[in-house]
Amino acid sequence: MLEREYKPYLGLRETEQAIRFIKTYFQENLSSGLNLSRVSAPLFVRDDTGVNDNLTGVEQPVGFTVKDIGCRAEIVQSLAKWKRMALADYGFIRGEGLYTDMNAIRPDEKLDELHSIYVDQWDWERIIGGEDRNLDFLRDVVTSIYRVIRATAAAVREKFPALPNLELPEEIRFVHSEDLVARYPEMRRSEREDAVCAEHKAVFLIGIGSELADGKPHDDRAADYDDWCTETSPGKRGLNGDILVWHPQLGGAFELSSMGIRVSPQSLERQLEIKGESHKSELPFHRRLLSGELPLSIGGGIGQSRLCMFFLQKAHIGEVQSSIWPEEMIKECRRQGVILL
Repeated sequence: MLEREYKPYLGLRETEQAIRFIKTYFQENLSSGLNLSRVSAPLFVRDDTGVNDNLTGVEQPVGFTVKDIGCRAEIVQSLAKWKRMALADYGFIRGEGLYTDMNAIRPDEKLDELHSIYVDQWDWERIIGGEDRNLDFLRDVVTSIYRVIRATAAAVREKFPALPNLELPEEIRFVHSEDLVARYPEMRRSEREDAVCAEHKAVFLIGIGSELADGKPHDDRAADYDDWCTETSPGKRGLNGDILVWHPQLGGAFELSSMGIRVSPQSLERQLEIKGESHKSELPFHRRLLSGELPLSIGGGIGQSRLCMFFLQKAHIGEVQSSIWPEEMIKECRRQGVILL
């Protein structure tokens, strides 16, 4: 974990107060900045609808049988598909969108200072037009979100002056994953992120899901939410990416959000084919999308505990959320002065 002495800047009670402040301030400003309305969201969905997010395709969702209905249900892993259907069903129009609190359980997660089996994030989605499906539009939306991140950091610092200033540049830097693999061909993916964040402090890494020059994607993405196959310039693909910042306590890149322009009917068909999942085109969500019933959209998830951990300069996500951890990790955290909730 930590390579140097660590002492939290805020105690337990102040930390809880700060978490509440961050969550209120950030979502209100995100809502106004992107023209989003808050909606209620499901904690679980039927497992035969194709609505649940497959993430990278290997994680197993938590499931159970609904006795009175006689069906199987799954705890959501994210709401990427559900949000897009909600945009259509709630009657949103172009330029409008929604956001919601998403709570998930991911039992296959490898637990460390950044990852818990409990996931809490703001899931958001906004309707766009066909002419918006380009990198310039994606950059504009990312820039709007980054402004909210910087404004929240300043507000938290003013409210809790015991916290030192975070090093957040005025502008976020946009970098293609193809450029990273060309620049750091011998590095692992996570090392490339560390290197670029050490240099720029705040980065949007574009194009996650398609194979790069070395034959591997920067990271895996499911076939049916972000568009990662569309060519944006010669040798570069993807209308999606991650917001990464430099975390001073951990000394590395820190992901705050995964987001992107969503698949069109054409790119959905292509990505299902690439993944060998064309059979999913018969599922309800996929049928609606392929038939043109669902609007074009952009959306993503922004980690609530991740934001709190970053703004409060905590060394472990368990300092801002209550979860369960391996006994050895609990002992090591205690030894290093990390107080888990």
